[in-house]
Amino acid sequence: MATVTLPATAAPTQWTIDPAHSTAEFLVTHLEVTDVDGTFTKLSGSATIDDDDLSKSRVTATIDVSSLDSGIQMRDDDLKSSEFFNVAAYPTMTFQSTKIWKTGDGTAKMTGNLTLHGVTKEVTFDVKDPAPPPNQPAPRRTAEATANISRAAFGMTTDSTLIGDDVSITLDIQLVKASAAPAH
Repeated sequence: MATVTLPATAAPTQWTIDPAHSTAEFLVTHLEVTDVDGTFTKLSGSATIDDDDLSKSRVTATIDVSSLDSGIQMRDDDLKSSEFFNVAAYPTMTFQSTKIWKTGDGTAKMTGNLTLHGVTKEVTFDVKDPAPPPNQPAPRRTAEATANISRAAFGMTTDSTLIGDDVSITLDIQLVKASAAPAH
């Protein structure tokens, strides 16, 4: 009698963003010559990842806009003001995925709704390495997601002659299995 062994299918797993090891960065052109960058240091969120069928995966994330850090306090205060992010009225930005699909070995695309400055728009991120890194002692996985957005599309039009409209976003994320405690 012959026995056929089928590969076990992995169930979708729950993950949380490890805020101590994750960042959200932006880059925008200033005076059409130099680039200005900054980081949001307070992130939270979760993911349900189905390694067998990535299209069944889902991601949600929230960024505390007041955690903006460009390295220059005066610029940070200006960016947090009502002229730009308006942190008093819109303290967070959120992302909710609507579609995730594999594009190659170690790459994927993720489309979803980004809410920023009180405006929600569909944004697609290019994702690299949405898989567990090798030889990790704790149940972790990492990913880098990049996208470009128009700041005017989100209602941020102040100083449009000085500050570029195209904003590059890079998310460097570490996820921890929901049942595991984050390492420090």
